[in-house]
Amino acid sequence: MIKINRILLTAKMTILLSLAIALPLAAPGLAQDAQTAKFPDRPITFIHPLPAGGTTDVLTRLLCKEAEKDLGQPIVILNKPGGSLTIGAAAIAASKPDGYTIGFTGATALFIMPFIEKLSYDPVKDFHQIIQWGAPSFGVTVRADSPFKNFKDVVSYARANPSKLNWGTTGQIGLHYLIMKQIAQKENVQFTQIPFKGGPLVEVALLGGHIDVAGSEFSNAQIEAGKTRLLLLLREERAAEYPNTPALNDLGYSGVAVPMIQGIAGPRGIPDEIAKKLEAAFTKAINEPAFIKGMKDAGYSVLYRSGKDSSDYIAKNHKFFEKYLKELGLTK
Repeated sequence: MIKINRILLTAKMTILLSLAIALPLAAPGLAQDAQTAKFPDRPITFIHPLPAGGTTDVLTRLLCKEAEKDLGQPIVILNKPGGSLTIGAAAIAASKPDGYTIGFTGATALFIMPFIEKLSYDPVKDFHQIIQWGAPSFGVTVRADSPFKNFKDVVSYARANPSKLNWGTTGQIGLHYLIMKQIAQKENVQFTQIPFKGGPLVEVALLGGHIDVAGSEFSNAQIEAGKTRLLLLLREERAAEYPNTPALNDLGYSGVAVPMIQGIAGPRGIPDEIAKKLEAAFTKAINEPAFIKGMKDAGYSVLYRSGKDSSDYIAKNHKFFEKYLKELGLTK
């Protein structure tokens, strides 16, 4: 009997010891589950890599305002401009992966600068993509009195007059430049690039007659006012906002890589359930009438991709530009 009691006592002690070891190990998981369940319970910081007041900034604020309704917490915009979007991107990647710091992701920071400069983040591995919500207004425009009535006229002139056609872009090596460079290579023509610090400056130069063609972000207001003419949308397919303007696929440029990215991402490691809550809130927000109207007024297109689809899209384009920039001799 004494021996049986000793065995029972030993068994009880073993069970208690096992519980004592298991409970601390389970506690972090239980705490994380509880934290996930009540997310968000405080304001969310949204890092925007462009200056306040620009079109993208205004639209981002409108989008976040709509998402706040579903999340039940304020979304505070923190502008971190500079470095061709890389300063903001680096801040997002370095933030705590708890869902309380997210931000805007754009093509330059994902596909171009990582191959030109040494950066603190990997554009594919260091972000958790949440949603893509739009596409900027990239296109080829001319002055209303230009002799170029369509994009074929531009190509024909460039072919007959090598390097005489001046076209303005944003940045020396930006997405606009790389898109136009691909088109020039396909057509076997030469353009003379005139770089500017931003889309508005490109348009000022165009209106002033200092450049022949603008291949950059354009102003819908100038088109509606009859001051400029849109010849080509620098995107794969036509936009509902410009039904009579051809896109790249319409003119046989289906192979041109033109990654239109206006997205939202957080750092790698955000719990899946929190990421799903964020994705659901912003997906709902892009379908709200106020946001749709804001996009339309700005001449932008709503372009939705889920978090997974965004990740796949970014990985594919990242691989393309790694190869393309190397071919151009532009990689670090």
